[in-house]
Amino acid sequence: MRSPRDFFSPLALGAPLPLRDIPVRPSRMIHFFDPSNPRMVEKAPGIAKKVDILLGNLEDAIAIENKEAARDGFINIARDNDFGDTQLWTRINSLDSPWFLDDITRIVTEVGDKVDVIMLPKIQGAWDIHFADQLLAQLEARAGLKKPIQLHCLLETALGVANVEEIANASPRIQGMSLGPADLAASRRMKTTRIGGGHPGYLVRDDPDPENPQAARGTHQQDLWHYTLGRMVDACVSVGALPFYGPFGAIDDPLACEDQFRNAFLMGCVGAWSLHPNQIEIARNVFSPPADEVAWARRVLEALPDGSGAVMVDGKMQDDASWKQCKVMVDLARLIAEKDPDLKKSYGF
Repeated sequence: MRSPRDFFSPLALGAPLPLRDIPVRPSRMIHFFDPSNPRMVEKAPGIAKKVDILLGNLEDAIAIENKEAARDGFINIARDNDFGDTQLWTRINSLDSPWFLDDITRIVTEVGDKVDVIMLPKIQGAWDIHFADQLLAQLEARAGLKKPIQLHCLLETALGVANVEEIANASPRIQGMSLGPADLAASRRMKTTRIGGGHPGYLVRDDPDPENPQAARGTHQQDLWHYTLGRMVDACVSVGALPFYGPFGAIDDPLACEDQFRNAFLMGCVGAWSLHPNQIEIARNVFSPPADEVAWARRVLEALPDGSGAVMVDGKMQDDASWKQCKVMVDLARLIAEKDPDLKKSYGF
């Protein structure tokens, strides 16, 4: 058993010290782009100004014949651009793929100083993280990096969900997790071909009307991902990591996308993936606290400066628990206001 005293020690001589706290920055959207696509590469610097996280995708959605071009494209983009306060991530190929080793080796040794987070797909258990953690430390030492690269885990297998708490606790590199509904659905043998969102067949039905048993009975579509999302949020928050909703595949249904993102926001997620530019603004709006709720939360904090005791605000009792809820809201608003001038003005900071 590894000693707890060694948990924050480098796993290789010359590697940077692991972070003791995950940096909390605006992370409302992780915007995916294909580094092998010249048009997307050309647009990347402009998109970076509109998003919190820009991610060069090397895994799913990249054709096999384009894998190496995507890797080369991402390295060139990272080397040739400074994206300022926008985080730069990449999703590399899975640990069991023939591209994984070259992905991680070349990216860390050639542009590791530019990359904030590496997203690992199809994580099954803590053993996957231990392997990637050790390898990353060796590569960081070789490259002479001063800042450790963090890991973001994709929760997209039944075994990964079963081991989610162990995964979250596997390394101080764990920045967060995202729900991967498509691969998870396949892993569970779920009978849906949708990428995220609900399903019209997954529902509850109103009881019959005793006065009119033959009357039509209403139905209510349910959320296939509620259980998994709740477990992921708890696992992340328990170690200080950040939970994200993953992709919403129906690009042509912005209203349903907004609903799914808002559900995730209310449950504790800090952001979601944007697969198309029209999802960027949806994520920005949903994962930024509403101005009226921020104003209310500030009133509660002013009425309870140290969080102790209980007071009435507009006829509603506020105590330590509500103070904590309001502090979460105001702290997030202040963080986002530093990046977003329009929201800073609406929040009154």
